[in-house]
Amino acid sequence: MGVEARRTITKTRRKTRDLDQIKADLLSPKHLQQYKDTKATEDLPALGQHYCIECAKWFESETNLVQHTRGKPHKRKVKELRDDPYTQKEAEAAVGLRTDNKGPAMARVAAERPFDQEMEMAT
Repeated sequence: MGVEARRTITKTRRKTRDLDQIKADLLSPKHLQQYKDTKATEDLPALGQHYCIECAKWFESETNLVQHTRGKPHKRKVKELRDDPYTQKEAEAAVGLRTDNKGPAMARVAAERPFDQEMEMAT
């Protein structure tokens, strides 16, 4: 006998904040404070005093936090945060969904190349 969804439980236990949530924390102290308020301070290491914003992790002591900031995982996370997060528009474009306004530029392209003609392939 055991836990049926053991793999799911372990995956969700290690779930951290996503990059767009961390980016919002960095840009808005109010957003970060709202996240910290959802956690009970009694359950956090060192009562939630030592927190790395970029990695969204709490630490037992200031020395552990300083040691963490010098490490590779922290530096990788900071490098990932330099890029802008993906937008909904970029996600839709990757799938093939996009808005086609049929402006004057689109009308000109349509006039040059009608869609009902077959294109000949160069061999």
